[in-house]
Amino acid sequence: MDGTRIERLARVLTEYSLELQPEERVVMIGSPLAAPLLLAAYQHALRLGAFPILDVHLPEAQEILLREGNDAQLQAISPLEAFASLEADARLSVIAPENTRMLAGIDPARQQVFSRARASLRERHLERAAQGELKWCGTLFPTAALAQEADMSLRDYTEFVVRAGFLDDPDPVARWRDLAAYQQRLIDWLTPRHEVHVVGPDTDLRLRISGRTWINSDGHRNFPSGEIFVGPVEDSVEGHIRFTHATIVQGREVEDVRLWFERGRVVKATAAKNQDFLEAMLNTDEGARYLGEFAFGTNRAIDRFTRNILFDEKIGGTIHMALGAGYPDSGSRNQSAIHWDLICDLRQGGQVTVDGEVFLKDGEYVVQG
Repeated sequence: MDGTRIERLARVLTEYSLELQPEERVVMIGSPLAAPLLLAAYQHALRLGAFPILDVHLPEAQEILLREGNDAQLQAISPLEAFASLEADARLSVIAPENTRMLAGIDPARQQVFSRARASLRERHLERAAQGELKWCGTLFPTAALAQEADMSLRDYTEFVVRAGFLDDPDPVARWRDLAAYQQRLIDWLTPRHEVHVVGPDTDLRLRISGRTWINSDGHRNFPSGEIFVGPVEDSVEGHIRFTHATIVQGREVEDVRLWFERGRVVKATAAKNQDFLEAMLNTDEGARYLGEFAFGTNRAIDRFTRNILFDEKIGGTIHMALGAGYPDSGSRNQSAIHWDLICDLRQGGQVTVDGEVFLKDGEYVVQG
């Protein structure tokens, strides 16, 4: 990514996504490969009068901790890790891995110990965000590892990332505001309705959204974004669904996940690859078997799967749902140490009806608000 685009992205992140104000404390987290973007964002934050704090991670350190640390060491939370969620005014996280499979050989039980110890930290993070006390944004800086997962050259992948964030537009913020307005029209149509019904290949699923709040994800908390999501009524999910596209979580690729729900709870689950890991994730805690999120993707600039959930869940015409923790401002009451997004592609056949009216069919939104 050339300097002009890095500067444009840094400016969008600090001025639009995080809306940094003078004297706000913002923690900026990433690996050394994210240094060009972290430094540009750091500079822009200073110019805005904020107080930026850099937290640069060596990726190998987490692998060493998970392999060699005892339970007490896995559960220990550093002061800076706590500060980023409990005290900071803003938080910027930049994904920039050198190896997306670094943790593939780690025992899932040890990863669960690590995750459970941070469940209360995550809950407080989400509470502060819902109350307006914490602004946060997760983004990505192109690396060779991410390009390889997407079956693309680094050059082509970088261009894909630029398009997905509207960074090829002279005024990307205007484009994000246009998308926000479109998504709000969809939300206005959905808000008074009660039940969602998803039908597609190997899929027939119902859930209720009564009394829950649709969130307009327009490039503030995720960048890029392009989705609307809600916290479904926890015990309302009934039926079965197939997620045909693979996701990478904790260093493992999980393929062709199928879930069966009764009274909101996953009662059966299969995967064509890494079945044991899927079961371990579901057994993390009781909340891991319930949905914390249901969402529609709307970003048409993201038109292919890349095995990176930040992008894949935003693909226009797809739906996704997350096992585990939900966002309190969406009405979700589900709590868990995990939040695992899974994607169902309806572009080649399938539809979503809401209270009996077709909302999404073959990847196209029938209702325009």
